[in-house]
Amino acid sequence: MKAPSPSTSASPDDWIARSLRAVWHPCTQMKHHERVPLVPVARGQGAWLYDRAGNRYLDAISSWWVNLFGHANPRINAALKEQLDTLEHAMLAGCTHEPAIELAERLGALTNNTLGHAFFASDGASAVEIALKMSFHAWRNRGLADKQEFVCLANSYHGETIGALGVTDVALFKDAYDPLIRHAHVVQSPDPRTAAQNETAADAARRALAHVRALFESRAARIAALIVEPLVQCAAGMAMHHASYLAGLRALCDQYGVHLIADEIAVGCGRTGTFFACEQANVWPDFLCLSKGISGGYLPLSIVLSRDEIYELFYHDDTTRGFLHSHSYTGNPLACRAALATLDLFASDNVLAVNAQKSAKLKAALAPLAGHDQVRDLRQCGTIFAFDAVIDNVQHAKTFSRRFFENALERELLLRPIGTTVYLMPPYILDDEELALLALRTRDTFEATLAETR
Repeated sequence: MKAPSPSTSASPDDWIARSLRAVWHPCTQMKHHERVPLVPVARGQGAWLYDRAGNRYLDAISSWWVNLFGHANPRINAALKEQLDTLEHAMLAGCTHEPAIELAERLGALTNNTLGHAFFASDGASAVEIALKMSFHAWRNRGLADKQEFVCLANSYHGETIGALGVTDVALFKDAYDPLIRHAHVVQSPDPRTAAQNETAADAARRALAHVRALFESRAARIAALIVEPLVQCAAGMAMHHASYLAGLRALCDQYGVHLIADEIAVGCGRTGTFFACEQANVWPDFLCLSKGISGGYLPLSIVLSRDEIYELFYHDDTTRGFLHSHSYTGNPLACRAALATLDLFASDNVLAVNAQKSAKLKAALAPLAGHDQVRDLRQCGTIFAFDAVIDNVQHAKTFSRRFFENALERELLLRPIGTTVYLMPPYILDDEELALLALRTRDTFEATLAETR
């Protein structure tokens, strides 16, 4: 039987029904869509998404943190159209092409050439898997094959493939697959929300570092690497930690001979106020993982950068000492060209300085929430804003995220809390009117959601 062809005249309800029959949506209990309808997105323009009925939604979470410069950005579009007429794809094993070379060179330069040798993949979890494998294999090539263990932070999230789940500490994602997972050591998070009453964020960082030191003292001979999201543990509810924690990790990893993996998949590309979050601690890791915003939100792309001394451990006549990892679309020219266009925007538009000005305006507009009796820990790191809702009723807390999402859609916002943590991670292009609208309607959505619990 021939599948029905797409129809531009089909109603939004028809579109949703077809999607529910044919598409298995990510990170979703599909049965929930019996009562929470899908948003039938028809097009995007700037910071806005438009549905099939013509309704608009401010994409305040950048479509899962990927969109930096708006939907249908004309400069990224133009770069992709030009690339499309030149080379859409060629295998990167045994071949090379200009977009991959230039992107690797430019990213290395952004680390002051401390990191380089860009290894291309498709998504964040793949980048994490690559970094873990590279670390283990580098130690083996160095004659230290016992270094097979990994360390992650409490409540950390690094992806949902089997290897990445091993360094993820979110029960919702990993419990069902526990028999398949090779578990990492879990150390304390430097999350200031866990601090004692008189502790500062720096105190929380020192306490967490002491836990890492204790583990390294007993297990460093078997530990290959520690992985961390620098400055913000995103899926942990935007847990923002002190930059001194990163500096302390670098020192401990150097002292005990452990690789440091920086997962900058969500926090890189300017999200924390600097292009790389690690810059704020004045340190560089041994491996740096990038994805999400690096292609401007256009195409799947991830990259692992590493140090020269690690690369050299694989450089050998023996094929088995090489890093034998690939996928068919490694270094796709279109994705690399989108990333180059994204870097061009950073270079030409003074993006980091402009972002600081916009974030100051958004911070001021959100400030009234700080005095709300059901708001805890209104916080900011660069362009990332978050606060925790205080919901005493357990059942209401469980449904808070879904109800907030629905109430936000009614107010032209696409917002998706993590549990009872409301966060904003908008594109970098919002104007003053959109910044004010985002703040006001976030506050209105919060009040509307709370009203349903009274």
